[in-house]
Amino acid sequence: MSPPLWIAAWALLLHGCAAGRAPRAPSTRSDIRDCTAEPPYLPPTATNTTARLAVLRSILRTHGVHAYIVPSTDAHMSEYISERDARLGWLTGFTGSAGTAVVTRDKAALWTDSRYWTQAERELDCNWELQRTTSIESIATWILKEVPAEGNVSLDPFLFSIDTWNSYSRALHGSGRTLLPLETNLVDQAWGDQRPPPSSSEIYSLPAEFTGSRWQDKVAGIRQRMEQHARRPTAVLLSGLEETAWLFNLRGDDIPYNPVFYSYTLLTNTTISLFAEQSRLSQEARQSLRSGCPGPLCVELHDYGQVSAHLHRYAQGNVTVWLGTEYTTYGLYAIVPQEKLLEESYSPVMTAKAVKNAHEQEMLRAAHVRDAVAVIQYLLWLERTVPQGQVDEFSGAQRIDAFRWAQEHSRGPSFESISASGLNAALAHYSPSNGSSRTLSAREMYLFDTGGQYLDGTTDITRTVHWGEPTPLQKEAYTRVLMGNIDLFRLVFPSNTAGRTVESFARRALWDIGLNYGHGTGHGIGNFLSVHEWPVGFQSNNVPLEAGMFTSIEPGYYQDGDFGIRIEDIALVVEAQTEHQSGEKPFLTFEVVSLVPYDRNLIDLSLLSPEQIRYLNSYYEKIRAHVGPELRRQQLEDEYVWLQESTEPFAVSSAGSAAAGSLALAALLSVLLSGLGA
Repeated sequence: MSPPLWIAAWALLLHGCAAGRAPRAPSTRSDIRDCTAEPPYLPPTATNTTARLAVLRSILRTHGVHAYIVPSTDAHMSEYISERDARLGWLTGFTGSAGTAVVTRDKAALWTDSRYWTQAERELDCNWELQRTTSIESIATWILKEVPAEGNVSLDPFLFSIDTWNSYSRALHGSGRTLLPLETNLVDQAWGDQRPPPSSSEIYSLPAEFTGSRWQDKVAGIRQRMEQHARRPTAVLLSGLEETAWLFNLRGDDIPYNPVFYSYTLLTNTTISLFAEQSRLSQEARQSLRSGCPGPLCVELHDYGQVSAHLHRYAQGNVTVWLGTEYTTYGLYAIVPQEKLLEESYSPVMTAKAVKNAHEQEMLRAAHVRDAVAVIQYLLWLERTVPQGQVDEFSGAQRIDAFRWAQEHSRGPSFESISASGLNAALAHYSPSNGSSRTLSAREMYLFDTGGQYLDGTTDITRTVHWGEPTPLQKEAYTRVLMGNIDLFRLVFPSNTAGRTVESFARRALWDIGLNYGHGTGHGIGNFLSVHEWPVGFQSNNVPLEAGMFTSIEPGYYQDGDFGIRIEDIALVVEAQTEHQSGEKPFLTFEVVSLVPYDRNLIDLSLLSPEQIRYLNSYYEKIRAHVGPELRRQQLEDEYVWLQESTEPFAVSSAGSAAAGSLALAALLSVLLSGLGA
């Protein structure tokens, strides 16, 4: 059996709730569903989807559809989406950020990755099979089994990427099933008037002091890239919401936690067309966009819904349209004839935005200093209140959000705060609700992954703490996660190295004892934009690292049903100060930007090498130098004292035998870089 078939069969056997699967012992856990029980057991977190599925299936029959594929994204390939676009969540009850559902006339299944397996078992009812993979091969295999020959498999082409569409097309080719695009979204029809309305809030200009450069200069830079490209494209199509927001120095609030607005841009050599709801533009924004009229810096304003028709008309001429395939839907892509397309993974706007200039770097550093103040306030507050049993996960999340709101230039959290105690921390992306929230206890580990939006930058930081006596496994796992964080931060590597080449350095200390984690090691971050900003990071589809890029570094470890650990800091890629230089470009390294100390109670110094301890001491000196004065400026004397105590230097003599691992680490780097040609 081929690997995809094996995976699909394994997932169905072990985790589905469909009739006919192999029986197993009833679950003893009360937080997840048990579809083998009589009657099936559903936790209070599960959603009853019977009526929703019945309505959708009636619509399927009306359209002659045998299977309908529902993604978790929107028309801009956004990671975070508005409530109006949360079709997967409404249909299934599953609130994770990544997943795909397929509904046939008598079955329904959800595919998601390892971050969300337990969450899915908590939120799905027994109408749904859970497939523990995200591969399109697995989805297609399931469809081929459930859809009869000559059946129609449909989807909304404006909700799927080009690659995803092509993958489904290849998987179904020659099977007798037809992949049928329907621009009428069937979930929207089923949702009806209960679907949330579109945003009506203002689209506004970012104050000049919080921009890296004028929008006119950014446009000129992109046009220069167009001229320098071998294909000499005549236009760039921008579909990612943060692309248009960054290009024009505009912001909105159409997506929770992300200051963006629904829009497209078509930038040509001589014209600029912005597609957005014109009535929502502030007077200042409108004046800025129209200040160059008439002329090549005049922004022509069009309604959001006109982009397809406008692009179709433009594509009739002698043109070449440059687009980024990662953020363009198949629906838009199919409008332009193939010979008139210039396809790259990311648009020139996305790659330009990824490298911050000096002013943008300083703004992000400044935002992280104030953000550290809020996190330190929260840590001290927790130390005082948790022993009294007065804090639960939800109230904790509310408290840290409030501390951030009080900081200068704050615009709220950058994502829904992850506040997870005990077994909930084993869910990498768990967020508490007011109705189901564990009380924080000094007997359990507590993980909080939170971030802020500030006019000068976006932040994201994770700390894990324990106020009592951690178990030996908890302490060793935490220390090894910290070692991975340190090892990657200390790394010096050649210019143009891909993040995936060095990603394993964050895992090495865990691998040494047979542990690992199932999520990525890091992601880019914006200047008052997305908290997860592509194309920077450590995954296979990220671009090579360059000086000026910001990325998170966030190794972790998760013991299902028991505890979870993650340590996340934001890093700036900088030129390394090396004794020698081989080649024209200097080597690179990481500068830590997050400025919050780690939990001393969880660190086993005997596992650390002298170099790792020296790094910690240097980091703590930096925290004192940057955050200490800000705490005093804000007259937070108790927090200042806490900071001094928490950043006391460690004795290098406490290091254990791990120093020998540094040589192995250096040798491993040499092998990886030479083998992958980085």
